Amino acid sequence: MINSILGLLVLVADIWAILNIVQSGESTTSKALWVVLVLVLPVIGFIIWYVAGPKSVSG
Repeated sequence: MINSILGLLVLVADIWAILNIVQSGESTTSKALWVVLVLVLPVIGFIIWYVAGPKSVSG
């Protein structure tokens, strides 16, 4: 039960990160590399993106 909830939370966080990456103003190559990082390393990739990754364009 706990593993299912944690897995769902990781999935939601990764989808949110990928949407933010795609909406960012970075180059296509940069976006692709960030998306690959988040997909290959779901938890660590999300944390790295959250700290250092491109953010979505606001406004």
